[in-house]
Amino acid sequence: MAAFGTVFMPQMIQAHFTDNAWSASSVVPSDKIELHAGAHVLHYSSTCFEGLKAFRHEDGSVYIFRMDANIARMKQSSHLLSLPEVDGAMLEKMIIDIVRQYADETPLPPGSMYIRPTHIGTEAAIGKAAVPSLSSLLYVLLSPVGDYFAGGATALRVLLEEDGMRCAPHMGMIKSGGNYASALAPITAARIQHQADQILFCPGGDVQETGAANFILIDGNEIITKALDSTFLHGVTRSSILTIAKDLGMTVSERNFTVTELLERAAKPGTEAALSGTAAVLTPVGTFIHNDKEYKVGTGEAGPTTMRLRQALNDIQWGKAEDKHGWLTKIDI
Repeated sequence: MAAFGTVFMPQMIQAHFTDNAWSASSVVPSDKIELHAGAHVLHYSSTCFEGLKAFRHEDGSVYIFRMDANIARMKQSSHLLSLPEVDGAMLEKMIIDIVRQYADETPLPPGSMYIRPTHIGTEAAIGKAAVPSLSSLLYVLLSPVGDYFAGGATALRVLLEEDGMRCAPHMGMIKSGGNYASALAPITAARIQHQADQILFCPGGDVQETGAANFILIDGNEIITKALDSTFLHGVTRSSILTIAKDLGMTVSERNFTVTELLERAAKPGTEAALSGTAAVLTPVGTFIHNDKEYKVGTGEAGPTTMRLRQALNDIQWGKAEDKHGWLTKIDI
């Protein structure tokens, strides 16, 4: 298939917020939106989004994974950005309606239909640098995607960055485009200078997240990951992986930990590290780069526990294992 996230269904669904009320949703072409050049989003970055997936099961049925969690985070992001309040029931219906329209286009495993709800401030008012937009646009794009591991589950090279941070601390739990933009320059520099695939931001030695994914460390039967706070994104995949790990009898430690502890544990033969996110589920990390030195993580390859957890989550999404936590929403076709 084409590069992940570069192919879109020809139509999307949208709703407008004006005069303190949401319009009815409508299905429109997905190749353009109409905005005034002075739209709030273009000048003051009043924008947030979500990423979730729909999966086709062997019997042809289509299910959306953890839609409730993504809608809840979308509402939270919109609130923290002072965008108009998102109607959760309306957004759920919009997602279901557009996924139903393209249910036949949902790829078979290992592919899926990537779903991208987006909320932007649309008021034309360039004098509102410190005032919220009173109008907004909410839309849902669909992109059929293949396996993120198309080239094999190659372990990543990750630079540990103690001096910088991904975004402002009070913005970390908001899924906003500005947070990703702020990480682009350091990630690009890390690729050029260190041949790194990503940066793990560790301000002051505190291990947080990468530019586009949460981070987990696996030491034997224990998973260690930073405890939830406002400084980093509360990933739905992260939450799912931790729940599955507990189901498998693993110990889950959500706590702060330092670069020093990370490198000490990484030197142990059975240690694994991974990045979690909607697109890649779990991507193994094989090498840390710190102060111009390289540190192998365990064997330096994709570890068995990482791949076991990834497969366990995929099996639930694809209908090959019991959905004991009620994560799947069936689309009536």
